[in-house]
Amino acid sequence: MCCEKCGGIFYINAAAAVVAIIQNDRGEFLFTRRKNDPFAGTLDFPGGFVDLDERAENAIIREVKEELNLDISDIRFFMSMPNRYLFGGIVYFTLDLVFFCDYDKLSNMKADDDISEYLFIPVDKVNIEDIGLESIKIIVEKLKTLQKTE
Repeated sequence: MCCEKCGGIFYINAAAAVVAIIQNDRGEFLFTRRKNDPFAGTLDFPGGFVDLDERAENAIIREVKEELNLDISDIRFFMSMPNRYLFGGIVYFTLDLVFFCDYDKLSNMKADDDISEYLFIPVDKVNIEDIGLESIKIIVEKLKTLQKTE
């Protein structure tokens, strides 16, 4: 967008967000249920927005700790995925940075922050219609494809 008075240009850039892909020892994936809109009640992966001046790797550690009280390690980049995030009547463009993550122990895990529960689900048993965010649907489909090729 360009200001007619001063000629200044405002660029609409994507906000960075992070997504954690975590599997238990049975190969099930860790999903969360969204507590708030957008898409309250739908399945999601742990994650959230990257703060200003924060590395994506630090953001994923922080978000997983806030949402699940879970310490993660061995963070490995998997893929990126554009997304649209409708909040307060405004569509925000995001770039989801997706990471595979290992965990230290599950014993202290609990649902907190903006999630209402967590579930471990085999990826081939996930109903895509139970997921709210389009980027998460695409990530799940990619995981299903990867499992078929293994």
